[in-house]
Amino acid sequence: MSTLDERLRKSIEPILEQNDPAAAGLSAYSDMPCALFVYDPEEEFRLRVQVAMLETRLSQKGKRVRRISLAECLDEAMRSQRPLDQWFEAERAAGAETVVETVHAVLWEYSPLVDHVAARMPENPDPTRDIVLILRAGALFPMYRTSALLEQLKGHVHVPTVLFYPGRLDGTSLSFMGVLDPERNYRLKVF
Repeated sequence: MSTLDERLRKSIEPILEQNDPAAAGLSAYSDMPCALFVYDPEEEFRLRVQVAMLETRLSQKGKRVRRISLAECLDEAMRSQRPLDQWFEAERAAGAETVVETVHAVLWEYSPLVDHVAARMPENPDPTRDIVLILRAGALFPMYRTSALLEQLKGHVHVPTVLFYPGRLDGTSLSFMGVLDPERNYRLKVF
């Protein structure tokens, strides 16, 4: 069993199996039943396999699991403004830094990422049965930090939710993708 698999099985899975995962220790706050699961960005593909198996095990125990891909949300937001081939042309013409700034503006103002994520949350949520797993956060790098998304999701998260965070935990600070300067403003419980 890999360390990643062991961490999932021993830290977060027993909590998600509970009738009330938020009360069982998933979250540090009652208004946001959400937690972060930190993993090494180099383990992205292994994580996806492990999360698929976690989803199966939780489903077998009566949970309704919804996966939300931040890569799909990003793709949808970008396509809402222009076809993808035009984004690539813009990068060649204006440079990567300009496109990163433009995509950041799209995700904040024109087609907010939080709206795409909120639209994928379960309808008529049941906090005792529904679980949301948010994956592919690395797709947002370097255009958008997950801390901003989590703050904006307040009021949209009504069921136990885990955001799988590619990065590094440094004491009490998180470094997105293990590259960006550590942030200390995460209010969520970190696994």
